[in-house]
Amino acid sequence: MAKQFKRDFVDQKSLDAPDMQALRKMGPPADMPFDITKIGHVVLNVKEVERSTEFYTRVMGFRVSDTYPESMMPGRMVFLRFNNDHHGLALVGGSERVVDNSEMHHMAFQVETLDEVFRARDYLEKNKVCIEFSGRRRGGCQVAVEFRDPDGHFLEIYCLLDQVGPNEEARSAEDWRPVASLEDALDNAPPGQNMTLQDPGLRR
Repeated sequence: MAKQFKRDFVDQKSLDAPDMQALRKMGPPADMPFDITKIGHVVLNVKEVERSTEFYTRVMGFRVSDTYPESMMPGRMVFLRFNNDHHGLALVGGSERVVDNSEMHHMAFQVETLDEVFRARDYLEKNKVCIEFSGRRRGGCQVAVEFRDPDGHFLEIYCLLDQVGPNEEARSAEDWRPVASLEDALDNAPPGQNMTLQDPGLRR
């Protein structure tokens, strides 16, 4: 079982330790022959492909692009999209193992506006999905809601992830402003992050 941790806690002393400093200095060679631009897709093993497909379509708003029957993929397979890519997520049924997030910690999905994160929280709760965290994360400073799918996979919907150029330094930990509610995120913005809701009525 994955260790529990407090998402709005910043341990500055440990962040400044030599092992953390060494990790931050790692980077690609100057003559790297290719550039990865994004994670293309994730394939999840799930117990019941119908149940999981219903969750990702009805609750998450994904669309089915293709399906494989048992003869083509043991357990059957469903390809789902959330943009113009044929699939960003695929599901393979028939898994017998209990998901404990020991292999994949979590999977995150970006939305374009802060209002959408607030609406996602309301919509998830309306659909009886338990919100495990909402607020601002630490490194990257994205504003997010976190929850689990029917198999227990840990999911995140977020916006406003810090953008860092190839020759730039990431934001200092002193400026992260992690908080454990969306409303606190509105009131405690890090420098340069626009926390204006287009629909102020979304605030609780």
